[in-house]
Amino acid sequence: MAFAAASTPFSLSSMVPTHRRTFRHVSVPRVINASLSPDVSPLLRAAHHTVDSYVKSGMVIGLGSGEASDMVIRYLGQQLRSGSLQNVVGVPMSARSASEAAKYGIPLEYFRDDNQVIDFAFHDADAVEEGSLIAVIGRRRSSQEDDYILKQKASESIVKAADEAVFMIKEEQYKASLEGSIPVLVQSLNWLAIAEEIDDLYLGDAEVWRRASVGDAGPLGGDFPIVTSDGHNILDVIFTTPIPSLANVAESLETIDGVVDHGLVIKTRCSVVIAGETEVRTVTLQTSTVENGV
Repeated sequence: MAFAAASTPFSLSSMVPTHRRTFRHVSVPRVINASLSPDVSPLLRAAHHTVDSYVKSGMVIGLGSGEASDMVIRYLGQQLRSGSLQNVVGVPMSARSASEAAKYGIPLEYFRDDNQVIDFAFHDADAVEEGSLIAVIGRRRSSQEDDYILKQKASESIVKAADEAVFMIKEEQYKASLEGSIPVLVQSLNWLAIAEEIDDLYLGDAEVWRRASVGDAGPLGGDFPIVTSDGHNILDVIFTTPIPSLANVAESLETIDGVVDHGLVIKTRCSVVIAGETEVRTVTLQTSTVENGV
């Protein structure tokens, strides 16, 4: 069962109260890490750049999940062992990041609440919207061995609590108009009604599927839908056309009763480290102001 309706154009700005966001961003000059061979992987270069540029001794750091985050954790552990960095404590966003940090000798403390002091956080992103630097995290992967999707709410909480955050992506994941899925965490008891309401909101521009824990079971999630540690289901809202504004998508999802969270991360003080084939480019969001629209 697919929830996509007949093809009717939609405009999110006409469906929800409009908030005007003004973003000012700057692209920092391209950087090549001279300590790395030119043939290393782009994400490894981005990982080293993230540690070298943002991490200082004495920091409490949110440890993200994903391929680049694993590389950051490994390099961070090397810097601690060599004495280049000291007294760094990690706050893991998943069991995987906790395991990697323990393996490489990074002292850990665990996230308690939004008032916890976190100086800096890093995370892999599935995509980042150019200009706003809104990140999409938690998209379905071919392998579910990494549990960070199930800890999506904790990941977002740690990123939002941090004084500054970095998302690491490849060049092709940084675009002005993004397509693809946005994960939405919903109450499991009435997930079907929530899915139908989301489908009505986007009127044929997106399909809504419940994520399965085993295989690709289809829109209903099969006999084994994912149930998170908090007892929630995950819906994948799969956009088939470019999304005009991730900020408007986030705002519209948050108006729906039963939506617990979603995979759109809006962070005021953040940077995106973009891994090119031979270079690293950093884009930084300097200011963000919100004004109530009419």
